[in-house]
Amino acid sequence: MKKQLDLTLYLVLDPLLCEGINGMVNTTKIAIANGVTAIQLRSEQTFSGKDWYYAALALKETLEGTPVPLFINDHVDIALAVDADGVHIGQSDLPVDVTRQLIGNKKWLGFSISNHQQLNAVPWQKVDYLGIGPIYPTATKKDAAKALGTEQLAELVKLKQCPAVAIGGIDDSNITNVIHTGIDGVAVVSAICGKKDIQQATLSLINKIKQAKQERLS
Repeated sequence: MKKQLDLTLYLVLDPLLCEGINGMVNTTKIAIANGVTAIQLRSEQTFSGKDWYYAALALKETLEGTPVPLFINDHVDIALAVDADGVHIGQSDLPVDVTRQLIGNKKWLGFSISNHQQLNAVPWQKVDYLGIGPIYPTATKKDAAKALGTEQLAELVKLKQCPAVAIGGIDDSNITNVIHTGIDGVAVVSAICGKKDIQQATLSLINKIKQAKQERLS
């Protein structure tokens, strides 16, 4: 059975910031207990196929029995090997239609975009959600595009035809402005990964998201 797709607070795990597999598992346990609604495994470092597999397997086991889905960044083979809930791909990865063919319709498929041109080229029937960014400058993704800012994000939000999560440089200090654009949720890396108090970091973010969404309605 397909897990729910709730993009409210989407945590992208970084093995370096989390200090390895055990650190990622521990971070995940605390984060999902305090409001994180989706988990993605992503590595900007040299991660062998075996490393990817064992990290993904550990996270899959951690999330078993919870409503929180596990996404694997880029690596369709790893997602299939551990039966992850979904895959997230970027502009330079396998094409969307090929990825969808490989994973079928029982897994979620996320796709990254960073401008209007890329948004206009999205094959909407094949994609379940978008990752839009970077919103602000970020140090956790080496090949990140130019920061969009919240004004451009708001424009893209109006044009999208599926749920979307904003990513890139989002933290406790700017998350309210991001949510005010109308985006469905936010993805964070260093705002949770590597924090001394993961519980407090997560609670602070989720509370600000809830408050900002209430403000959108008023």
